[in-house]
Amino acid sequence: MTTNTPGSVVFENVVKKYGDVTALKGLNIAIEPGTLVTLLGPSGCGKTTTLRLIAGLEPATSGKVIIGGKDVTHLSATYRAVSMVFQSYALFPHMTVRQNVAYGLTVKGMAKAEAHGKADEGLEMVGLKGFGDRLPSELSGGQQQRVAVARAIVLEPEVLLLDEPLSNLDAKLRRHVREEIRQIQQALGLTAVYVTHDQEEAMAVSDRIIVMKDAEIAQEGTPHDLYERPNSAFIADFIGDANLVDCEVLSTADGGAEIAVAGRKMRVPNAAGHTGAAKMVLRPHHIKLAGMGEGFEAQITYAAYLGNQIQYTLDGELGALFAIADADANPFTMGQNVRISFDAAEIRLVEG
Repeated sequence: MTTNTPGSVVFENVVKKYGDVTALKGLNIAIEPGTLVTLLGPSGCGKTTTLRLIAGLEPATSGKVIIGGKDVTHLSATYRAVSMVFQSYALFPHMTVRQNVAYGLTVKGMAKAEAHGKADEGLEMVGLKGFGDRLPSELSGGQQQRVAVARAIVLEPEVLLLDEPLSNLDAKLRRHVREEIRQIQQALGLTAVYVTHDQEEAMAVSDRIIVMKDAEIAQEGTPHDLYERPNSAFIADFIGDANLVDCEVLSTADGGAEIAVAGRKMRVPNAAGHTGAAKMVLRPHHIKLAGMGEGFEAQITYAAYLGNQIQYTLDGELGALFAIADADANPFTMGQNVRISFDAAEIRLVEG
């Protein structure tokens, strides 16, 4: 099966208002052809509105929407080379799987036999060869989602849009289906825009992530960039678990900083910025626990054994913390006093 040349997606100062409510505040984005970019953020941040503007399901109040180098701002969804995979699958229950996948092609005027042939090719692409004669009700949730993906890709879109595509699946199945979606996107070289509020899901499938907050972009970059170099406490907390500890930046020099935290001074490399109040980003797996010795004092307030790891909640000099440690034959117990340490090179500082 062939596909259209993957298209770029560009927003130029796009504003979307619903009456007095501003859903998007002058959004500027640029999505390269053949990449999978995720719009990530909490409910109400504007990510689904952005997706609907790409799809042509909502008109922009102002600004430009450009797909594949073509200004489509005033074109309806019918005239845009995009396909969408919906959260609810939106399969016709009375049609066979093959008929569902072929539906968009027949609506566009393709002969039934040719449309069904392309539908079978699409089903093979998503690992459902031989399932064409079944009804959607005879498939699992994960299989139904793959049918929805097949229905979208047989239209050979320039851009594939996915709106919370895994939210109706259980956790184990979500991991499996997201891997399949990523493999299909890469195999076909599709441009894909993916919406989710699940940061783990976003990090697992994306070339780039655009994190949104309050109708605008909070930060964008690769999963690695966002995790290792958050530009705010919001990003640090949203992308991966993070402990945010109050500190003060006393001075900066040579790309690092001297900080004061819990009455102690320490040098933090790779920490450019301003002096004054800040927050220290301390990832749970960077925290080292010991029964005695050097470090900050804390007490175990909760311990949970999860097989290959133990999760701890602590309270002490650095405040309330969440830590993850490898499973140990002699784990710490609730109420036990411990010492906390960490490698200063693994710390990141954000504005307080």
